[in-house]
Amino acid sequence: MQTILGANGIIGTELAKELYNNYTHDIRLVSRNPRKVNETDTLFPADLMDAAQTEQAVKGSEIVYLTVGLPNVTLIAQERWPVIMHNVIDACINQQVKLVFFDNTYMYGKTTGVIKEGNPFLATGMKGKVRSRVSTLLLNSIHHGEITALICRAPEFYGPRNTHSITNALVFDNIRKSKKIKILVKDHCLRTLVYTPDAGKAMALLGNTPDAYNQTWHLPCDYNRLTPKEFIHEASNAYGHKLHYIVLKNWMINLLANFNPYLKETVEILYRYQADHLFDSSKFMTRFPDFKVTTYREGITEIINEIKQAKK
Repeated sequence: MQTILGANGIIGTELAKELYNNYTHDIRLVSRNPRKVNETDTLFPADLMDAAQTEQAVKGSEIVYLTVGLPNVTLIAQERWPVIMHNVIDACINQQVKLVFFDNTYMYGKTTGVIKEGNPFLATGMKGKVRSRVSTLLLNSIHHGEITALICRAPEFYGPRNTHSITNALVFDNIRKSKKIKILVKDHCLRTLVYTPDAGKAMALLGNTPDAYNQTWHLPCDYNRLTPKEFIHEASNAYGHKLHYIVLKNWMINLLANFNPYLKETVEILYRYQADHLFDSSKFMTRFPDFKVTTYREGITEIINEIKQAKK
């Protein structure tokens, strides 16, 4: 059995589809109120803040995937993430289960140049410090031979269906609502984004590759990186007419953050939008050269077609 903790989010959903299509039909989905993705899925309601419930949730599994997405509020993440990670690590150790952790890149903090797996954790803000803490907990357990696990790291993501991300919120949700697109800080810096179906496929592949464990992996992204201006140009081509946008400068974001909780939570990570964001996944592509990465054009076109279909 392969178990997904935090299965209701878009990453858990894409992962469940990929596992079912290519690896196993014996899948357990865990969340407070889990919902089936595939017809054969087993649903297991559990609160990962509770150690006993967490242990029961992973019991009998061969591989556990931790894909929990907490609300985008720093205080909630600060309080809950360390508890969840402790509970999951302890449960996997006790049940002798392998763990695959879906992580982001906040712990790296403000970096210059290419972002690789070996980059130090330099975060100074609370979001980054929380991620650094939970990643270090798992890395220490791996280092001491207590657990067999791997970490999948992804930059900001974008995607179809129920994808929740900054790019989806500011770009595609506004297209859906026929509103002006918003860009953070600058429109001419290169961005690296991961396509959510690709993230699910790559996680499933790593989890079912024995020699991938006890390592950190950057998930695969299209290396033909686009600036926000180019990204919207591709969206315009797919949509069939020119889409307009506004660039929210730092002072505007800081002002609007006083009234908008979503923008308030982006202030700490605005450095990601002030310079080229060059996330490197060459380690993954060297190990899995046949993995088909979705191009930005392909991904954008799929999302736009979904929007157009919904408007009919």
